[in-house]
Amino acid sequence: MLTKKQKDLLVFINQHIQTQGISPSFDEMKVALNLKSKSGIHRLIKALEEREFIKRLPNRARALEVLKLPDAVEKANESLVSIPGAEVISAIAVPMMGRIAAGVPISAIEIQSDTIEVPMTMLSGGDHYALEVRGDSMVDAGILDGDTVVIKRTSNAENGDIVVAYIIEDSEATLKKLRRKGNSIALEAANPNYETRIFGPDQVKVQGKMVGLIRQYR
Repeated sequence: MLTKKQKDLLVFINQHIQTQGISPSFDEMKVALNLKSKSGIHRLIKALEEREFIKRLPNRARALEVLKLPDAVEKANESLVSIPGAEVISAIAVPMMGRIAAGVPISAIEIQSDTIEVPMTMLSGGDHYALEVRGDSMVDAGILDGDTVVIKRTSNAENGDIVVAYIIEDSEATLKKLRRKGNSIALEAANPNYETRIFGPDQVKVQGKMVGLIRQYR
């Protein structure tokens, strides 16, 4: 029996290997599962290894092999493909709302420019949208210039969540890690070259939190 986090990580690893041809990095796993540190990913990986769901491939970086999936996932897949003419829905279109800076803030995102197919495993209940990242201030969180981040629309966020933060005074939005310290809100970069910015409680509005990341390899 797997815990929810173990199952979520296993499904994410399997999906990443199927779509990208390589297992995800620990940073990508951390972001996908919304964990605060890589140590949590190490524990989940070890648990999956011990239960023989995955194995590490020797002498290769970022090399994991999925040996099996949970029975519930396997049965769901079998039931879908066994119905003649059934359409297997593995992705859903969400609005692409333009670009957001992960470095210097840019204008707030408000107008839909396109749609993008997002794996259903990234989505939970609620409204979602996607943004193309510009800048390098979140590289240590595994978010690179040109990546697409999937955002769940919400005004609530916990410490450590990566959020789309709307800075009211400047009418700008930015992608940063949120920390609340007393009556202050800190927007933290994941790159030592960028400073943490501190705001009052009425100066920043959360427009969503990151729940997934899509990267194209060219």
